[in-house]
Amino acid sequence: MGPVDFATFVDKLATVAGEAIRPFFRTTLGVQNKSSGGVFDPVTEADRAAETAMRALIRKTFPAHGIIGEEFGDDRPDAAYVWVLDPIDGTKSFIAGMPNWGTLIGLLKDGEPVYGMMHQPFIGERFTGDGAVARYRGPAGERKLSARGCKAVKDAILFTTSPLLMNDEERQRFRRVEQAAQLSRYGGDCYAYCMVAAGHIDLVIEAGLNRYDIMPLIPIVEGAGGIVTSWDGGPATEGGRVIAAGDKRVHEQALKLLST
Repeated sequence: MGPVDFATFVDKLATVAGEAIRPFFRTTLGVQNKSSGGVFDPVTEADRAAETAMRALIRKTFPAHGIIGEEFGDDRPDAAYVWVLDPIDGTKSFIAGMPNWGTLIGLLKDGEPVYGMMHQPFIGERFTGDGAVARYRGPAGERKLSARGCKAVKDAILFTTSPLLMNDEERQRFRRVEQAAQLSRYGGDCYAYCMVAAGHIDLVIEAGLNRYDIMPLIPIVEGAGGIVTSWDGGPATEGGRVIAAGDKRVHEQALKLLST
């Protein structure tokens, strides 16, 4: 069974997650801090409700599949098929009432990302990809996604969620790319990666990512013709320091700036 066979099921997962999340957005809701080390890492009731709904549907439909989720940990992560769930990527934007967040749903086959979706239920947008093709569905209709050409960092629009999420060394390395770029903007979380796939952003550079933050986005960016790696050019599936680019030429230049 190929990843395309799961597309309809992923739509169902996105729908149940969206139904769980929407009543909480821009309303009074409980927020807890997951971190005990002085860093604000919020989790909301909406996060838990959405992941609970998605896990229940996966277990009912594909009981042999594994699950990696942000809120409730790993369940058979060594299975042949593993679902990767981040119910609200961009929780800080969510609790601030900003729409720069989304539900991430990914599928691994034998440890490799083969299908991904970013769903923004408030706006009603879905970005999907299988590594070969990426598509958009939403208020603007339906279309194939295609990353744009960008041969040099000096011509690039660069995004990161926040340099404050990087340590001092990472921030210094990021600044080298930022100073060379045409335009640098902060914020976006998962949305920035989808804008790379859509041809509006050229580079996204992040640090400190978890697996569930990036795995579902890799098939979308790559399906649109882009590239996602670690800062040293290796696989990005385990998170950490990640760079996504719409063009391999600007990706190569940015890697050199990050490493010098």
